[in-house]
Amino acid sequence: MTPRRPSKSVSADDLLTTLGRLTARARAGAEMQQARVELAEALQREMLPASLPALPGLRSAARYVPARHGLDIGGDWYDGFPLPEGALAFSIGDVQGHDVEAAAFMGQVRVGLRAVSAVVEDPGEVLSRANDVLLSLDCELFATCTLLRFDPETWELETARAGHVPTVWATVDGRYGITDDEGGLPLGVEPGAGYAVTRRRLDQAGSIVLLTDGVVEGPSFPIDVGLARVVRVVQEAAGADPDEIAAEIMKVADSTGHADDAAVLVLSHDAAGPRRW
Repeated sequence: MTPRRPSKSVSADDLLTTLGRLTARARAGAEMQQARVELAEALQREMLPASLPALPGLRSAARYVPARHGLDIGGDWYDGFPLPEGALAFSIGDVQGHDVEAAAFMGQVRVGLRAVSAVVEDPGEVLSRANDVLLSLDCELFATCTLLRFDPETWELETARAGHVPTVWATVDGRYGITDDEGGLPLGVEPGAGYAVTRRRLDQAGSIVLLTDGVVEGPSFPIDVGLARVVRVVQEAAGADPDEIAAEIMKVADSTGHADDAAVLVLSHDAAGPRRW
């Protein structure tokens, strides 16, 4: 008969010491995660424009939140910059992936769009040339994008899409909708891709919203449901300050349970001008 070994009792001091160690590890892990988030947000802020161009009567605002997984660094971006002869360009897009490579490629796309827009007026042609430039970099990533050219004299918008999420618009007189314009393939997929251009005017006291799929899509949350929610937000907030509209739209992003990064860009007309889309 094998004698039993005497059981080793755990003292209260030992238990408290173990719990203290586990608590310290959990706290250190939480602090490390918070540091990563803060670092990612700082990096993303540096890669996004510090401000957006403005003109009398044209107000703009943008918001960005980082991804909730991976390195918390995403490829979503928004941008706005002046063009020759007084026009303005605005873009928003989403690069495949959530890592340093995606963030770097995002920077290349932004620079490419700015460089080509300086010498080419047509937004569709800008996307086509930028697409070929990105393909020449021999990178395996791709990006979706919406590029908008704004003429301050006519308030005309020329828009081209490269596989990106539709834009949303609304006016204070109750009109609203989703501009699911004809688009083309994402940038960096096929050489010689073409992109159609849609022309419209920004109505007085109207707003147009450019966004990424992280705002309107999540696990078990279809994109059409998210777009419908954004439409409702923009409709109810028509005529409000663009920054307020952007903040309300980001609440929609929180409700989708998304893990992707998200960006939104709002343009509003609050001066006299053409009253039709």
